[in-house]
Amino acid sequence: MAVIDDMPLYELAIACEVFGGEWPDLADPWYDLRLCALRPGVTRTESGFVLDTRHALADLAGADTVIIPAVPYGCLKSDRPLPTELIEAVREASAAGARMVSLCSGAFVLAASGLLDGRRATTHWLHAATLARRHPQVQVDASVLYVDDGDVLTSAGRSGGLDLCLHLVRRDLGAYVANQVARRMVVPAHRPGGQSQYIDLSVPDTDDGGLGPVLQWAAENLDRPLTVADLARQANMSSRTFVRHFHAATGTTPLQWLLNQRLAHAQSLLESTNLSIEQISERSGLGTAANLRRHFSINVGVTPTDYRRAYRFGPSNAAMT
Repeated sequence: MAVIDDMPLYELAIACEVFGGEWPDLADPWYDLRLCALRPGVTRTESGFVLDTRHALADLAGADTVIIPAVPYGCLKSDRPLPTELIEAVREASAAGARMVSLCSGAFVLAASGLLDGRRATTHWLHAATLARRHPQVQVDASVLYVDDGDVLTSAGRSGGLDLCLHLVRRDLGAYVANQVARRMVVPAHRPGGQSQYIDLSVPDTDDGGLGPVLQWAAENLDRPLTVADLARQANMSSRTFVRHFHAATGTTPLQWLLNQRLAHAQSLLESTNLSIEQISERSGLGTAANLRRHFSINVGVTPTDYRRAYRFGPSNAAMT
């Protein structure tokens, strides 16, 4: 992970929490996280915390994945340029084949290095207009939590960065491991990247405490052919009112949310059971094996069989810098 003086602490901390710890019961070895600084030794965050940075930016070129946390606020106001050494190190790491990841305003570094040219990318919605103005060749999407463009991934601010970190674990080590990490961090296991950054809370919660009980009920009944009317009935609302409340609370539609839950459940079953593809299709509520294969190919990028082959017995780990 690339670090420079005065970086905000939050995005730096979540990357360290997800990738810098040890989870031997989930995957052994875990990621090998290294902090690479402009000047190895001591690096200070904007909050005054001191980091022990033993590696140089040149070491990024040897990483499998490079993470760029949020940049100092002054770099966003144009009164402080991004370090040339950081931009060059990022270019060299990408040229060497590293997967490039930015959290929040770290996208400004990827954009300055030219790695986002012609690509769709995101950042914190507060800074999206500035990113688009400075780098018009970047397709800035301020409406999503994160963008996975294969070898280059970008996230929104704050919790969006955590969502992307968990997405990386899910991509590398499978749904079960990512879900367990999220559970131990007491955060949602999976929020799809297309979910809205900004959730309009002007629609009030229902008197029964909001949509939480309905979502829990739906998650426990994924094997059933649930409809919007079923969910609305469970929430004691009309379908139209339910859809409005649901979108205000989650930033997505009930049917898209259900599909995401069904796919996540199917992934977990593929990893942790010997059930047939047909049985998993039924238990996840996707109906037929053909339907499961179609949705898997579109949303996961591989067939269920290939996914099981990759994650059933735990893939090898990649180094993370």
